[in-house]
Amino acid sequence: MATWIVGDVQGCNASLGVLLDRLGFSPSRDQLWLAGDLINRGPDSLGVMKRVLALGNSCNAVLGNHDLHYLATVLGWRKPRPKDTFHDILQAPERDAITRWLRSRPMLVRFDTWRTVLTHAGLPFMWTVDEAQQRARELERKLRSESAGRFLASMYGDALGHDEDARTPLDRLIVTTNYLTRMRFLDERGRMDFAAKETVDKAPEGYQPWFRYPRPDDWRIVFGHWAALQGHTGVPGFEAIDTGCVWGGRLTAYQLETGERVSVPAQEKS
Repeated sequence: MATWIVGDVQGCNASLGVLLDRLGFSPSRDQLWLAGDLINRGPDSLGVMKRVLALGNSCNAVLGNHDLHYLATVLGWRKPRPKDTFHDILQAPERDAITRWLRSRPMLVRFDTWRTVLTHAGLPFMWTVDEAQQRARELERKLRSESAGRFLASMYGDALGHDEDARTPLDRLIVTTNYLTRMRFLDERGRMDFAAKETVDKAPEGYQPWFRYPRPDDWRIVFGHWAALQGHTGVPGFEAIDTGCVWGGRLTAYQLETGERVSVPAQEKS
């Protein structure tokens, strides 16, 4: 049995199929985790989700910012953006099943045997793993509640970059969402910069990549979201696995048990 964690697929279903073939992935034997942003930007979001559902209990995922944007849209609280490419799901007979599946996914998963945490964007240095899990569970309960759509409609914008900005419980949930799905650069107090998305050498003044701050524990953090890293953090224990497939790069899988990486070139036409 192998546990494979795959970086941002973003609607690149052909690439995902080639990668799973390269891994020799067996649903009856292996486990697949997706690091969020399963859909959007790429050409076949519906194909990705059909594949995911067909894999049954052998496939799971944490949610990313694009997945949350889809949920805000399908629940009727946000209009699709011109560049969104999940219209195929919105018009598909499988839409409701896909939506239910996404709403029931975690925001964070911990693999205690390997002292490893998986989230879409990473883990801020101020949080212990226990605190991060507790905050993720609060967010998951909101996403599964009747007020999920209203919450998702409120999560947009850059005003909430630190806990000190939160004035209400809803604000705190948005801060949690931002850390788990949007974080890249932090200042020494843990405040997020939402504008910078490039390589680490282009950090805003007073900021550095979140994974360069010392953590209070020795947990390994596996994350996607930051394609500009090209899979490299330069810091032991921090595994970046978004290698820019949707931008014509590669789709990467990371084996939890061994640390092996396997990647395939993007199959989609740019």
